[in-house]
Amino acid sequence: MTGELRRRTKLKEQNVHSQMPGKRHKHSKKGFSIHTSLLCLILSGSILTLFGILYVDNIPWHIGTLMIDKMAVNFGYHKPVYAIVIDAGSTGSRVHAFTFHESYIGSHLVLDKELFKFNKVGLSSFVDNPDEGAKSIDVLVEEAKNEIPREHWTNASLFLKATAGLRLLPADKAENLLHSVKTRLKQVPFITSEDAVGIMDGIDEGIFSWFTVNFLLGRINGNPANTVAALDLGGGSTQVTFAAIAPSSLIHKDRIHLAPSPKGNIPVYTHSFLGLGLKAARKKILTHGQKDSKNITSECVNHIITGRKFKYGNEIYYVSGPKVNFSTMNSKGQNEFWVDEEIPIVNMEKCNSIIKDFVLQNSKPPEELPNKVIFAFSYYFDRAAEAGLIDPLSGGRIKLEGFKNAAVDACTNPNADQPFMCLDLSFIWILLEYGLGLKLETPINLFKKIDGHEVSWALGAAYNFLNRVKY
Repeated sequence: MTGELRRRTKLKEQNVHSQMPGKRHKHSKKGFSIHTSLLCLILSGSILTLFGILYVDNIPWHIGTLMIDKMAVNFGYHKPVYAIVIDAGSTGSRVHAFTFHESYIGSHLVLDKELFKFNKVGLSSFVDNPDEGAKSIDVLVEEAKNEIPREHWTNASLFLKATAGLRLLPADKAENLLHSVKTRLKQVPFITSEDAVGIMDGIDEGIFSWFTVNFLLGRINGNPANTVAALDLGGGSTQVTFAAIAPSSLIHKDRIHLAPSPKGNIPVYTHSFLGLGLKAARKKILTHGQKDSKNITSECVNHIITGRKFKYGNEIYYVSGPKVNFSTMNSKGQNEFWVDEEIPIVNMEKCNSIIKDFVLQNSKPPEELPNKVIFAFSYYFDRAAEAGLIDPLSGGRIKLEGFKNAAVDACTNPNADQPFMCLDLSFIWILLEYGLGLKLETPINLFKKIDGHEVSWALGAAYNFLNRVKY
């Protein structure tokens, strides 16, 4: 009887202890945390969705989901999506390894980070040795392998697209290069589809560059009026792309294409001017009137320059300034210790006449472009930075007139270290003013990176590819 009583008393004490407030509090705290997290996500999503519906035309599309995405990532409610893009340009090859995740709401891709590496030898330089050209890509593939965790290699898509450098080559030589690259990339651990290697159309290059700029600026929100124009100056070609709104743009049916966005396709005007890239234009201007010679004399080079090597693609030229009838500028002495001297300068009248004729023969200004906010990159940025017009790291904004003034300065100040700066800056100014129809007071935004990411067509191409294959 006493033993039975002790057992009942012990069971009663255990029941009491199992229902103590401290125990209940510890158990309910865990449940409260999970439920609160989910409730916060749902509540935040509802508020931001309502806000987006009311003000969608006035805010960047990604802002409404950014906070929720960060919460979802912190709670582990996402998986990474990888894409590797190799940009085989005319003046070098570059690898971009992108890490995305799918937005917790909205089902669109959110960019988390990007690896960017490059080499300065363009694939087209190996036109007569395609196997060596394919090997030149190895170092870029290794960079991507170091960036992406090994366990995700077999889920990461890789593709290589060549641009104007190969578009300007004879078709058979370009095909031999691409075949060697395709064969070599079959050995990599990443996903490579049948069409992973090829030449990118100039239209796609323009569309994807435009997407990249507006994506990074947060302006892809379904309202074309909120987007900016993208001007991409490569080595072999230049692209002009903007959202087409005005009838003057829409009537050019052959130049209107659909650009992807998280809220549907946007009609854009885009045109690629093959041969109006900086290096291709430099070659045409330098060889004006002397196409068959490798030792050339140019009015756009100061006469102090003699036999300076210029290589474009697989061709090498030796460039000199004019040795007779060259121009000089009288520099007045500022005090008794300074004497008058004749400074050799470029004859800008002759040089600009050659450049203007070349540009006008190969371009036509889009009427709607001057009404757009302009973002220019690639060689536009590089030459502006080298001329001291913008900070080489952070970029900046200048008026088009800044390029013209910098051209005048470069042409009237001999500089053996930068023999082609006068020509390059003059070409950029004339291309923008006469070729594209911009006014000298037009603001030009010049950036190499936006929000820490490289400005190029690669991001737009990766986004489009991943959406096409559904990640």
